[in-house]
Parts: sequence; structure tokens; C-alpha cells
Amino acid sequence: MHRLRHGDSGPAVAEVRSTLAGLGFLHGQPGQAEPSDHYWKDADAAFDGPLDSAVRAFQQHRGLLVDGVVGPATYRALKEASYRLGARTLIYQLSAPLYGDDVATLQRRLQDLGFYVHRVDGYFGPQTHDALTAFQREIGLAADGICGPDTLRSLDLLGARVTGGNPHRIAEEEVVHRAGPQLTGKRIVIDPGLGGPDKGRAVPTEFGDVYESEILWDLASRLEGRMAATGMETFLSRPWNANLSDAERAEISNTFDADLMISLRCAANASSLAGGVASFHFGNSHGSTSMIGQVLAGFIQREIVARTSLQDCRTHARTWDLLRLTKMPTVQVDIGYLTNEYDMSVLTNPRMRDVIAEAILISVKRLYLLGQDDQPTGTYTFAELLAEELAASDRI
Repeated sequence: MHRLRHGDSGPAVAEVRSTLAGLGFLHGQPGQAEPSDHYWKDADAAFDGPLDSAVRAFQQHRGLLVDGVVGPATYRALKEASYRLGARTLIYQLSAPLYGDDVATLQRRLQDLGFYVHRVDGYFGPQTHDALTAFQREIGLAADGICGPDTLRSLDLLGARVTGGNPHRIAEEEVVHRAGPQLTGKRIVIDPGLGGPDKGRAVPTEFGDVYESEILWDLASRLEGRMAATGMETFLSRPWNANLSDAERAEISNTFDADLMISLRCAANASSLAGGVASFHFGNSHGSTSMIGQVLAGFIQREIVARTSLQDCRTHARTWDLLRLTKMPTVQVDIGYLTNEYDMSVLTNPRMRDVIAEAILISVKRLYLLGQDDQPTGTYTFAELLAEELAASDRI
């Protein structure tokens, strides 16, 4: 679709206005919802200041990039947010999967009843299908995996069986606990951004231009080598000569049955003053968060900041496809701005890329240590880690 922004007008803008008004993000007179019918009919509906503010508020609420632009991701989120449970029949469709807040509501209801223990992510996938059919069998309905009127009535009649706690969080933490502290055998997907003909931004150095894709691929290779040295199994989310969409990267990564996924990206900004490292994990407005992703993002953030002096832009919950569609806990790290002089000096320095790779590996180790026998941030070295891993392997 065409990207809509401040200053645009037309029927597509009218649709956005109507949807945001219906969701409560856009108002006309104080205390009154915007008259959505008027804007649906108005071919000259304007993308004005109030609409720009409403779009940004919606993006912030949904864990999207807050830029005031209605692109594919924001438009899709608007459509998903407009669905209410019961407005359409829900069923698992492999070729055209269903997404929406109605699916999230169904997942939450099934979770409260003890049938669903995964992320409340608004995606009707095989896990939601299995939980729904289990519920239907339990109450004597046809276990067809179709959420129609009979199933909805049964959901409304039954109260929650599970109170307190977060089943998905508990399940994630238990997986990490059972995995043990050693890195040997852990399966990690490394996801370098860009690829193929999409080289990204060119960064000038004393030896000539270095492209963003080359920086990310080199960093991924350094991380892969260090992980392999500790006995970990590593997979790359894409080949060197291809730039896949985030959804495609997630789909490929899910086939590896990995324990974690770490995605590497760079940032850019019109202002050269913008800089720093930020880490992202899955988390949405429905209250569902990847707790392991959040913990790992925090470790990575602190280790990189301590070892590089990159500005700390903190960790954030987001609903981006890469974080939402991966089965394993996933962290995306924006490791610096290629429009910032200091960040560029860090990212174009091979030694500093070694430091960042080691910081990420140390962070993964901290995750599996579960707070035991740990060391202060920025002090644990790769040599120490490797020696401990080898010694532990000899004892087994």
C-alpha cells in the first residue's frame, strides 16, 4: 500500500481516521468520538496534525516504530486492532493465517481456562488450534478447531480456572532452567540484517567505503565463531546473497528448533546527534511478553554499553514480525547509528566488532547461569568463559 503521512488526503486517509476514531485514539469535539461515517465518505479527508498525533499514539500503544507514517506494518496493526471476538469465524488456515485482536482475546480466554500456555500474540497458528480443539473436546463440542457461535457461548459461560502467574513466562523460564548453565549443545539463530543486493548505508573509512550489510555479516561471523568454540550449534537466518523479509527470516528460523534467536541491525537518523545501542524483545498491548527475551535483551544492552561506551538507549518491547513470529525467545539489537560519528568509529573497527560479539556471547552465558556464579557487567572475558566451558565438558 501507499505510505500515508502528514499532509496526505483521500479515501485511504478517511479509512485510517475512521479506524482510529473507532479505537478511541482520535476525537472530534471534547468528549465526542470523531464522526467516522463522515470521514468514510469524504474523499478529501486530511492527514492533519491531530491524525498524526493519533497515529503516533497508536504506534506507541501497539509496539510499532513511532514515526507517524501509516505503512504496511501500521496499516496491518490497525486492521488487527479493529477485530472483535465473534465478528468473524476463527480457524487455522495455513495458506492465509488469521491475525487480530479477536484471536488475542480467544488466546487469553483459553489461557485463563488452562488450555493455552503460549504467547498471546493475536496469531491463529497451530498452537492456538490445538488449544481450541482441546477445549472443545473437554466440554463436549465437536473438536473441529473452528471458533464459531457454540464455542463462543461456551467460553462466555465458563469462568477462569487459572488465576495469577503467566503460563507463557513460566514455560519459558522452565525451558532455560532445564537447559543448564553450560553453552555446549545450545542452538542459536544469528540474524544479520540486509543481504544480497541490499547493502544498506555506505560508511566512509580510511580504506574506502564499508557497507552496512558487510558490517552486520562480519559481526554475525565473529559471533558465530565464538559460539561454535564453546560447543554451541549456530544457524544463520539467511544466506549471504539474499535479503529476506522479517517474516521469512522468522519462518526459516522456526525450522531450526533453536533455543534463542539474536538479530543484528544498525540504525540511522537524520540527526547526526542520534546514537547508541538499543535492544528489543517481544511484548504487546495485550500484556504478553517474552520474559526470557526481555532478560536477554537487558544483559546484551548492559554488556555492550559497558564494553564500548555506546550510549544506552535501553531495552524495549515491540511487536515486529521478527519478534512476534519466531517460536523461540528473540532479541533484536540495534548496535549503533551509522549516521553518528562515534558509533561509526565503533562499528567500522574490527577489534570493536570482536568486543561486541564477545559481549553478546557473555550475555547468553549470563542468561543460562540464572544469576549463579556470575561476575560484574563488563568484566567476564571470552577466555574465561571458554576455559570454564572446556573444563565442564571434561568433567562430563
